[in-house]
Amino acid sequence: MSALSLFVLVFGLATIAWIAARFRAARAVPLGEARAHSLPSYHGWYVALWLAIPALLFLSVWSVVSPGLVEQSVLSSSAAEALPASQIEREAILGEARALADGSLSAAFNEEARGLVPAYQQASGYYGMIGIVATLLLAFAGGAFAFLRIRPDFRARNRVERVVMWVLLIASLIAILTTVGIVASLLFETIRFFERVSVVEFIFGTQWSPQVADASGDEGSFGAIPLFWGTVLIGAIIAMIVAIPLGLMSAIYLTQYAAPRVRSVMKPVLEILAGVPTVVYGYFAALTVAPAVRDFAVTVLGISSASSESAIAAGVVMGVMIIPFVSSMADDSIAAVPGAMRDGSLAMGATNSETIKRVLVPAALPGIVGGVLLAVSRAIGETMIVVMAAGLAANLTVNPFESVTTVTVQIVQLLTGDQEFNSSKTLAAFALGLVLFIITLLLNIVALGVVKRFREAYE
Repeated sequence: MSALSLFVLVFGLATIAWIAARFRAARAVPLGEARAHSLPSYHGWYVALWLAIPALLFLSVWSVVSPGLVEQSVLSSSAAEALPASQIEREAILGEARALADGSLSAAFNEEARGLVPAYQQASGYYGMIGIVATLLLAFAGGAFAFLRIRPDFRARNRVERVVMWVLLIASLIAILTTVGIVASLLFETIRFFERVSVVEFIFGTQWSPQVADASGDEGSFGAIPLFWGTVLIGAIIAMIVAIPLGLMSAIYLTQYAAPRVRSVMKPVLEILAGVPTVVYGYFAALTVAPAVRDFAVTVLGISSASSESAIAAGVVMGVMIIPFVSSMADDSIAAVPGAMRDGSLAMGATNSETIKRVLVPAALPGIVGGVLLAVSRAIGETMIVVMAAGLAANLTVNPFESVTTVTVQIVQLLTGDQEFNSSKTLAAFALGLVLFIITLLLNIVALGVVKRFREAYE
């Protein structure tokens, strides 16, 4: 029986235990006596948790431990005496034997693997049976222990709520520890990078050419200013020039002018843009927008050096992609403004447009700014659109019709393919990742602070 099948079996037993315990708890209070301390459902959850948690914890540990025990049993058998001394060859043969034994492989490259299949099957069956028996024994023991404690005065609710509290605490700790692990890994590798490359050169240098760096020296140029500028140009300037006016005007129309039926259709359609995969936007930018932008620059503006991969093409499409972020936050912020402010402005003789311009938008400005900052943090982390429409060249230029690149694109490029993880070139990706992480974190903190201030003022 596989671990998944055993998990389903334990879950089924816990369900049966919940039903039985709930039924017994409902019948445990004699007529005429005081009410029980806990509802029958709490007794059911108490028994189900006692049945499931010990069994599933053991099953999780056994799933990790048993493969090692199986391998040790196979290595101690007579069939393993013919294995070569090389560790790599032994691991390859054992892996093939394991795959043959569980049926995931029908033929083996090494003949020695076939001789180990019976030993693997026997050891897997033996330790698998131990796991099944121990899991079921723990399940029945835990369920019986909890079931026998059911009585009217038993505080099952307190026990169940304590378990729920610990589950929530563990879930929050997992999120926190994951963040700490990400930051720690970035910091460790970034420190190694700055041991080879000057911090001043990295932050203020204007030449980015890490391709010639090797593991033995600090060759190459690691000035990241062109990457930072490309990220700002595409994600924080061009994209915002597109997203802020369109998103804000669409929010104003949907909240102040659109009929309810029109709003019920247009708002979901607008928010669909947020669910379109970024690679689709990348194809649209590369095949449609970028050629159109190049032709416009050459024929209308007379810029003969306009590239087919340009910052403006990527920025425009990225701006379209983040319109729902700006629009949704602005929509919610404007709708949250108290109606008395709008009615008072109209009662004073202001027109609808004047009310929007001088009352509603200023009152909703904190929420709008929060949405813009969240959209910026989303834009500067985008990769696919820039790769497909803006190119890979690290150019420090203010011409939006030239090719530029961003921090995220360079991280992908530095870590793609067979790389030496002890080289300055590869470690530079972690330094870029740390800078991007810090920038995005600061933008999110500012955005959440602005939104919090908005909620405090109008809720």
